[in-house]
Amino acid sequence: MTTSTLLLASSSPYRRALLERLGLPFECASPDIDETPINGETAEQLATRLAESKARTLAREYNQHWIIGSDQVASLPDGTLLNKPGTHQQAVEQLSRSSGQSVLFLTGLALLDSQSNRLQMHCEPFEVHFRDLDTTEIEAYLNREQPYDCAGSFKMEGLGITLFRSLNGRDPNSLIGLPLIALIDMLRQWGRNPLLEPTTN
Repeated sequence: MTTSTLLLASSSPYRRALLERLGLPFECASPDIDETPINGETAEQLATRLAESKARTLAREYNQHWIIGSDQVASLPDGTLLNKPGTHQQAVEQLSRSSGQSVLFLTGLALLDSQSNRLQMHCEPFEVHFRDLDTTEIEAYLNREQPYDCAGSFKMEGLGITLFRSLNGRDPNSLIGLPLIALIDMLRQWGRNPLLEPTTN
């Protein structure tokens, strides 16, 4: 069995907590990339390009690793992209626009073997149907969780669930930022099965 070390190309505590669930040893490093969309780029193309860019940016420094890159993009029915809001006002605007809408979240995933340059890519879709939200609810939610570093302005692992009417998708972990089902499939294709390896717990 391979002894390549896993590297999570992210500083996100949410992605780190998800990867810890697999019980595999891994390292973390923060990639520095330009996340600006390219003109004409679809949400899926953006999510997968950024995931791959995160992995490749760290490949030179971590040249004996399997590098996991992931990035998420949310899209309104009219095609408008919802990124990390950054501020309270932008989060209010995002949730106001999402109210009563079905928002498609696309989470790009890349697994790069930095030694051999082998690469696996995937994009995980997940649809979130928002309730009709009034201003009081939006303000109350944002004041409690302050999800300003989260695409779509909510935390799925917290009170974000109170904003939804229904969810539709294969892997709810993708809403938090890392599609674990797809990642496990990738690892198994390269001969690593979390169930058959010693855990870090």
